Amino acid sequence: MNNSTPFRNKRKRRPESAASENGGNSNRNNAQPKRRPQTAGPQTNRRKAQVLKTIDIGLLTKAAIHTEAKAFTPVKTFAEMNLSPRVQAALRHKGYTHPTEIQLHTIEHLLDGRDVLGVAQTGTGKTGAFLIPLIDRMIEGRENVQTLVIVPTRELALQVSDEFRTLTNGLQLNSTCLIGGTNINRDIFNLRRKSDLIVGTPGRLLDLANRGLLKLGGYPVLILDEFDRMLDMGFAPDVQRLTNLMTNRRQTLLFSATVDKTQKRMIDALLNNPVEVRISTGAATGDHIEQDIVRVSPDENKFDVLLGMLSGGDFEKVLLFAETKRTVDRMNKMLKKSGVTADQIHGDKSQGARQRALDSFKAGKIQVLVATDVAARGIDVSDVTHVINYQIPQTYDSYLHRIGRTGRAGKQGKAFTFVN
Repeated sequence: MNNSTPFRNKRKRRPESAASENGGNSNRNNAQPKRRPQTAGPQTNRRKAQVLKTIDIGLLTKAAIHTEAKAFTPVKTFAEMNLSPRVQAALRHKGYTHPTEIQLHTIEHLLDGRDVLGVAQTGTGKTGAFLIPLIDRMIEGRENVQTLVIVPTRELALQVSDEFRTLTNGLQLNSTCLIGGTNINRDIFNLRRKSDLIVGTPGRLLDLANRGLLKLGGYPVLILDEFDRMLDMGFAPDVQRLTNLMTNRRQTLLFSATVDKTQKRMIDALLNNPVEVRISTGAATGDHIEQDIVRVSPDENKFDVLLGMLSGGDFEKVLLFAETKRTVDRMNKMLKKSGVTADQIHGDKSQGARQRALDSFKAGKIQVLVATDVAARGIDVSDVTHVINYQIPQTYDSYLHRIGRTGRAGKQGKAFTFVN
């Protein structure tokens, strides 16, 4: 397999989540944007017009299409699968008895060392699908299966790292999590020991690799999780550079919620004769979410309209999206001043602050989490009642990612978009 096959390299303008991946350590990332005048000039109006051309407003109003989800009935238990007794004991300790659908159809292939393309939505057990067979091979010790897991967001990296740690409790396997927004000196210290698995975000991984501190030549297994989100966030060139450093790569696993024709060349460059497992169609539609627009007339106060919506009894757990970090900061302060429990998450916040906000949101301690698009690609909360787009996103794909945070795990969801 040719590991250096180039990606289709039309690099998008990297959003704020990618630009501040390394925690804002560089001067370029710390530079403050020039404050634009509040009055809309010709350039601003042209930009708004371009956005409206990109997104057909008619697509933002849809009734939810309710379909009966087919219940998956596993045909075997983990105890009946070809897994070592120690792995089976770890699974029993976590309360796992039956594999999910994606796990059932991928674990045996991964035990055999095959490349796999897995297409499934978040929440279907993808993390266990690749960790369980790899842990089994690691403790068997018959081969080198040091693994690099690349994910698009810090939150997802922490989820994968936590799952690996709990699955390997007492198995004497080591992992390292490398993400932006954390102390890089701690990463340097952790890299002095051997890690069976490294999970990280592209920016921090590439930074450490460029410094000569992360040596990927000895890592034969590559996992790309949430591949579609990595492409959306402009990480394709970074992923290409990292895979090129894995000079002894023998197995690649690629998991994605959506797959379209434009990704075929990249996927073909990464995978060698893969097994394809499709639990979902791979198409992002948002058809299962009730969608509507909120028209704001010139004589109305947009924020007052928002407060009126949030006072509704069914707006229990709301993700509120804005386009810029500055707007997110301002909205968070205004909501709190108005008596709404709220917090914020964006690329300039430290990892600790982001995690605290996310934990509070998950626990129901706050009603509203205000966010830039970083949240659309990193948050996995099963009971978000509403997504509100306070500003229209730049593309329809971004819109679908945003509203996809509601209506998860078979629950109903609603999405509203403000339109002037």
